[in-house]
Amino acid sequence: MLLKKKLIFLLSYLILNFLFLSAQMKQFVAPKTADALVNPLKGNNPATIEGKKTYVTYCAPCHGEKGKGDGVASAGLSKPPADHTSSAVQQQTDGAIFWKISEGNTPMPGYKKGLSETQIWQLVNYIRTLSKAKK
Repeated sequence: MLLKKKLIFLLSYLILNFLFLSAQMKQFVAPKTADALVNPLKGNNPATIEGKKTYVTYCAPCHGEKGKGDGVASAGLSKPPADHTSSAVQQQTDGAIFWKISEGNTPMPGYKKGLSETQIWQLVNYIRTLSKAKK
């Protein structure tokens, strides 16, 4: 009887871990409608400079100063932060990046209530500069 209880517990534990890990491994994909969002600040250098200030405050603790996903807080997260210098991020549309920042994806909070749309577009502009910093 004790062996049966241990097996049931073990099976339950394995199933729950599998479900948890599966949820953790899902890619964070913006809906296709986000691709249609147009960046009103594209190419605006002062906006990009403001985006860097916001990035240092809100994003760098997890994503790192250079956007590589290696910030001081990254080690304690349930999944690693995105590497903003990567082609996987840089190949996304501005609208998709805007949507992801706005909506968030645990453990990353959504910023649509904490930042203005302008600030989020400024972040998108700054994130675009991180691919150049990678080289």
